[in-house]
Amino acid sequence: MSGRGADLAVQSQRLDGKDLTNTATHAMEVRDLYKSFGSFEVLKGLNLGFVDNAITTVLGPSGTGKSVLIKHLIGLLEPDAGEVSVFGKDIWKVSENERYAIRKRFGVLFQDGALFGSMNLFDNVAFPLRKHTDWSESEIAEIVMIRMKEVGLEKALEKYPSEVSGGMRKRAGYARAQVFDPDIVLFDEPDSGLDPVRTSLLNDLILDMHREHGGTYLLVTHDIRTARKVSDFVGLIWKGKVVHYGPTEEAFESEDPFVRQFLAGESAGPLGMD
Repeated sequence: MSGRGADLAVQSQRLDGKDLTNTATHAMEVRDLYKSFGSFEVLKGLNLGFVDNAITTVLGPSGTGKSVLIKHLIGLLEPDAGEVSVFGKDIWKVSENERYAIRKRFGVLFQDGALFGSMNLFDNVAFPLRKHTDWSESEIAEIVMIRMKEVGLEKALEKYPSEVSGGMRKRAGYARAQVFDPDIVLFDEPDSGLDPVRTSLLNDLILDMHREHGGTYLLVTHDIRTARKVSDFVGLIWKGKVVHYGPTEEAFESEDPFVRQFLAGESAGPLGMD
């Protein structure tokens, strides 16, 4: 667990019927969240809160609802039932304009960086500023250069996504996620497709940026090393519910059979191939 985590109070929330009595505040919470696609139930009464100014990693087998959770938090999916609270407001009980204003306080890094292939890296990072502000080109260039330098891409401004490595595309996507200096940053499998060295370097960048800017970070990943390295808190989702939540060191010391099996990557345990 990082040094920041030692200074954070354990959060207060109800996890699928279990009360945790603590004092930390939450930038985001979901309560009794349900979501189905046709007859397939993805989220089954999920409860989870995210501690302010901390890095929380959500883990779990494929198909258990991790990416669906992210889409709910940023208002791309409306729940079948339950509440999605961001900055103390249920985002589906406010006006569309207010929901849009809340979304602007998010930065999102998707799996592949979600860059536009027809734009160079500079223009990709500048895109949100050009679309959502009336800033001058000089003002936009100043912000873009700051963010590109932070991720080590100041010498690759004119490169196109097809001309750079996967790690560089991820860093460009991260720079774009930071252009509005967001209060919350969501990472949807940021280490997907990266080798172990570049994954470790990306993790270092995430930690450095969080130390510099603060904010509430949520990472969804399958990479256990990423979870151990960057997280203040770890949550595990299985079959549409949270089966574990707590400080990182507690997760890796858990005696729960599912938690131990998943974090150790062992074949023996409650999680099978189905």
